[in-house]
Formats: sequence, structure tokens, C-alpha cells
Amino acid sequence: MAVPDTITRRAATREDAVAVAALVAADEAALTGRPSHLTANDVLAWWSRCDLATSSWVLEEDGRLVGSGWFHHDGPLGFFVGIVAQGEKGRGLGGMQVDLGEQCAAEAGVERVHTWTQAPDRAAAALFDGRGYREVRRFYDMAIDLDGPVPEPSLPDGLALETFREEDARAFHAALGEAFEDHWEHHPRPFEEWWPEKLAMHGYDPTLWFVVRDGDEIAATVWNEAERNGGGYVAALGVRRPWRGRGLGKALLHHSFAEFVRRGQTRVTLGVDAESPTGATKLYESVGMHVELESVVYERSLP
Repeated sequence: MAVPDTITRRAATREDAVAVAALVAADEAALTGRPSHLTANDVLAWWSRCDLATSSWVLEEDGRLVGSGWFHHDGPLGFFVGIVAQGEKGRGLGGMQVDLGEQCAAEAGVERVHTWTQAPDRAAAALFDGRGYREVRRFYDMAIDLDGPVPEPSLPDGLALETFREEDARAFHAALGEAFEDHWEHHPRPFEEWWPEKLAMHGYDPTLWFVVRDGDEIAATVWNEAERNGGGYVAALGVRRPWRGRGLGKALLHHSFAEFVRRGQTRVTLGVDAESPTGATKLYESVGMHVELESVVYERSLP
């Protein structure tokens, strides 16, 4: 379908985050039938891996935002997102954004590209299917509203739960990387790339990063962010293989929940692979979290 010539395109800027968040939140609310908690902080976090000047777009018509998207890549795998405003669907803007995402992917020289949509979005699923994409994975957004006392963290004897120290950044990175070795599409990044990105990350707060130590070893890690998706956010939780099955993940979650409550945040969310090989979904359910959203990842190999 041809896109109307009244549509203009430009690169996104950080100043667009509020408007893009409203665009995504309205789409989410329409698809799920409930209000969205998404804010500009979420959009800025998504954009932290993206070169906005070369790999993002804002679509406008008569001064109105009608669509937006962005692209980033990890080695041979590219990832793009495209959102069409409510009331503007069926005009070819979705297909246009697939073209833009694939153009960015081709320029980056990636071998495969991923994109995603909310599970109820049948129109997007039909678009991707028609463009040669296939469903490859599902992810859950999980949430908890902390309306009562948080259990005290419980650890085996000899282990200690501590706040992250920046001098341990390299060991934290190594422990987290080992914990995620089994994770679907895990693409390890050198510390020299990972750490500067974290220091510059929107919402970076080392007082919300925690570790479990076993002597001189870091056995488990969690990094949290103070405000995403309308509350506190568990960005990454990992337990190294030799220490799994001993309650370390649950202890880190309870400690994180208590710290969020201390800071006045009673809503906490996280994202998880619906087919996590470590049984992460069951862990999160065991501490009272529930599935709030389901997303579908689609993949296409590029020529």
C-alpha cells in the first residue's frame, strides 16, 4: 500500500520521548483494554542502544505524530520497532516502518532482524507474516503491587547480600554474562563496551544494583532502575550455575522490593522470556508477580 505523500519523516530526538511514549501507551491501551503505565523514561531506555540520528524515525502529518520507530543491532542480529498511531492504521504506515527497519538492518550488515508486537495485535501479525517473518519467541511483562510487608531476604549460611560497588563492575559483568549464557539470543558484549554504556544509561543508579557474594566470588547479581513502566524496574537478574536452586534469586528480588518500597515505589515490573530455560517465570510468580503483557518476537533472515 502506497503511503500518502502528506507524510513527512525525520529522525527522532530525545525531546520526542514524551510524545512517542504517549503514542506507544495509547496503542498498548487500545490492544489490552487497560491503561498503560509507559512513560518517557521507558522510551529513553529503549533509545539508549540506538543512534537516533541515523537509526530512528518520526512520521508526521500536518504537525501530528502518526508513527515512530527505531533500530539497533547486536553483532549479526538487528532489532527494530515501529508504532502506528491509533486512528492512522490501515494507511500503509506499518509497512513503511518495516521498510525503514530493514533498510537500517541492511546498512548495518546484519544477517537476521527481529521485531515485536503485542500478542493481541493481529494486524501486525498479518503484516509480518506477509513480509516473510515468522514467530520465534514470546516474552512477558510481569508486575507486582507491593501493598504489604516484604519478606526478609533469606540466604544460605556463608553468603552475603550487598550493594554493588563500582570497583566490582568487571566481576559483576562477568557474573551476569555467565548467568545469561543459556538465555535465548544472548549476545555477550565486551566489558569495555558494556560498562561505559551502563554509566551513560538513562536512570543508572548503582545504589539499586545488588550482589550475592560467596567469599570472594559474586554468585548472583541484579541491576534495578528507579523508574520504568510506572514504578521500579528489575532490569536484569542472574544467578550463576553453581549457585542455582538455593534461593539467591528470590533473596535479591525481596531485597530489591524492600528498597523500592523504602523509596516510595510500590509497583515493580520486569520482562522475562516466556520459555526461560532457568524457570524464571516460576520464580517471579513465587514472589507474587503476575503476567501483565505478552509480546511476540518475529524474525526474518536478510539476503
